[in-house]
Amino acid sequence: MDRAKFFSPQAGRTIDVPRHVNSRFSIGDVVRHAMFDFRGVIFDIDPVFANSDEWYEAIPEDIRPLRDQPFYHLLAENDESSYVAYVSQQNLRPDPEGGPVEHPQVSELFDAFEGGKYRMRRALTH
Repeated sequence: MDRAKFFSPQAGRTIDVPRHVNSRFSIGDVVRHAMFDFRGVIFDIDPVFANSDEWYEAIPEDIRPLRDQPFYHLLAENDESSYVAYVSQQNLRPDPEGGPVEHPQVSELFDAFEGGKYRMRRALTH
């Protein structure tokens, strides 16, 4: 079988996904949004869009990303605040700054920042 299913609490439904997905980024990578001025560190990856339909429909149609691609959970920051973001693969780029992210929750999830990447706390890995 080339499909799998998982329950998404954010979407409130079971999500059907390809069994194999090629994600461009991994947990601990520091990335930048391609259209908006923020950067962040990836702390989780959904193989396809797994949020609510209301969230998806709130994105203006002319910039709405495709659903059938990886979506990344980020501890994000801009010049004004820190927050959690949910971003499609098509809208992320490697961060050219390469420095650490100053989000206040980084230390809850990650141990160290080495070589431009964060290492997840061992207690949180599978």
